Amino acid sequence: MFSKACEYGIKASIYIATNSYDGHRVSLKEIAQKIDSPEAFTAKILQDLVRHKIIRSAKGAYGGFEIPKNEISEVKLSQIVNAIDGDSIYRGCGLGLHVCDENHPCPVHDQFKDIRTQLKDMLQNTNLEQLALDIKSGVSFLKL
Repeated sequence: MFSKACEYGIKASIYIATNSYDGHRVSLKEIAQKIDSPEAFTAKILQDLVRHKIIRSAKGAYGGFEIPKNEISEVKLSQIVNAIDGDSIYRGCGLGLHVCDENHPCPVHDQFKDIRTQLKDMLQNTNLEQLALDIKSGVSFLKL
């Protein structure tokens, strides 16, 4: 459903938020390793997230990526998805057809429309704080 870049972007953002809670910046290398993503690909994704002001980067010996602790609860998953994939996930056909709309629906159009609405609602109402705290408490995991 999400592009591979978007999946990595979500995972990276959650990982950064989890570490930012403890006041730690994380390096590109550490992020790529923890989310099982190629380092060069991760760098491009993180650049997009910095450009969209979702995460921050600092250069130098104590540099790395972070999200200010007071901003973690403000970052919604929808912001990450929009920064990387745009809004196509909310408009695309469930079967990948180029022409699929109310006037010319595919066989799963109405069912997929409901799923897209639920997905949009979940992405707009889920913030990084919820996800980071679940990881910190052991309720959920990014990697085994």
